[in-house]
Amino acid sequence: MIEPDFSQPIPERIERVHFIGIGGSGMSGIAHMMLDAGLAVSGSDRSGSATLDRLVERGASVAIGHDGGNVPVEGEGRVDAVVVTSALWPDNPELLVAREHGIPVLHRSQALHVLARGKRVVAVGGAHGKTTTTGMLVVGLHGLGVDAGFVNGGVIAGLDTSSSQGSSDVFVLEADESDGSFLLYDVAVALITNVDTDHLDHYGTPEAFDEAFAQFANRASEAVVISADDEGAQRVRGLIDHARVISFGESEGADVRILEIRTGQTASCVLEIAGERLELEVGVPGRHNAVNAAGALATLVALGFAPADIAGALAAFRGTGRRFELHGERRGVRVFDDYAHHPAEVDAALTAARTVIGEGRIIAIHQPHLYTRTRDMAGEFASVYERVADHTVVLDVYGAREDPIPGVTGALVAERFADPADVDFLPDWQAAAARAAALAQPGDIIVTLSCGDVYRIIPQVLSALEDGAQA
Repeated sequence: MIEPDFSQPIPERIERVHFIGIGGSGMSGIAHMMLDAGLAVSGSDRSGSATLDRLVERGASVAIGHDGGNVPVEGEGRVDAVVVTSALWPDNPELLVAREHGIPVLHRSQALHVLARGKRVVAVGGAHGKTTTTGMLVVGLHGLGVDAGFVNGGVIAGLDTSSSQGSSDVFVLEADESDGSFLLYDVAVALITNVDTDHLDHYGTPEAFDEAFAQFANRASEAVVISADDEGAQRVRGLIDHARVISFGESEGADVRILEIRTGQTASCVLEIAGERLELEVGVPGRHNAVNAAGALATLVALGFAPADIAGALAAFRGTGRRFELHGERRGVRVFDDYAHHPAEVDAALTAARTVIGEGRIIAIHQPHLYTRTRDMAGEFASVYERVADHTVVLDVYGAREDPIPGVTGALVAERFADPADVDFLPDWQAAAARAAALAQPGDIIVTLSCGDVYRIIPQVLSALEDGAQA
């Protein structure tokens, strides 16, 4: 993993840009926006995907596989900048070529900063719920008549995109705290959904992690919106000295207080704000999404909109990609995918699933993400899955930016289950898909969970379900 160099000057004029890892949700969104702005875009990724196909259709030049020859370094085609993420390996051949030829290497957040420059930026930070809450804000703004620009970590249902330059002065972005890049933006309103100490490989100590969130909040020029319920957020609240802080949640004294939550196929709640009560409903399930919606409403209030108008606009929200996303149904079994990759996120996702399936069972397919997280949280993952799912199939670790750690595999999670009958560790994907399908009965759901590439197993699961085998 490379450390982002935020001291790298951003070129005054960028006409041609190359993305290393252009197929990622955040990177592809920025690439689309640069195409919208008339820039020449090239890029590469490890394997083909529908995301890459859409970029090619729009005129981007995309190579499969990483090779130094993919980077235009000579003549009129020479790129003005190369865009990377922190997940890149230092020996990536395209990165080495860019540096060898003196081409500025920009972190994706620096590229996003360029696109958002001069805008009224609303930045969503936090451990969980960022993508969903960002989507809620964008849908809400559109419903309020504001064509906001945005970059989100998932495709927003109804808009069918994860990014847009927009035509207004408002720009909404999902801010990444993992490498400190969320401190790069000129933020008008900062929203903090929650704070779970993480990414200590970058920050070093929990205190430094909290301080980064406090800096993120204090830099906001207009307002800070923060959870009144989350312990970590309240810890950070004690470090914030901003003049305008709006809190949301079920806690007494919250500025936007949740009085009642109802869940089912949708999530709804009763809110109290400035002595007035109103109903708020969004078209996704789960208590956590009612709380996310309250945070979105509080943020839109900070931007100056009326609460009742906001509630009406947020009612149109129908979710984002990879957040409890239905991929198909075979012989009465529905197959979902979710981005959850932290125990708290898994708990929220599976608890929401319970409100949807009625008497059915949950069969989870868990792909551990990162060797360090698996090593440090194996017991927490096992506890959540055993408590909320009916059966769990564990795959091997998706290492992403990390080198393997000896002895750290998905077996660490499976071994921590109290009842071995509740779990299978199956590194072979075909065997894992077959096992999940064999367990499933009509009315059950199978859900894949990880921010890795576990969604790629879904065609195998659907195919195994079609075979009709049952345990």
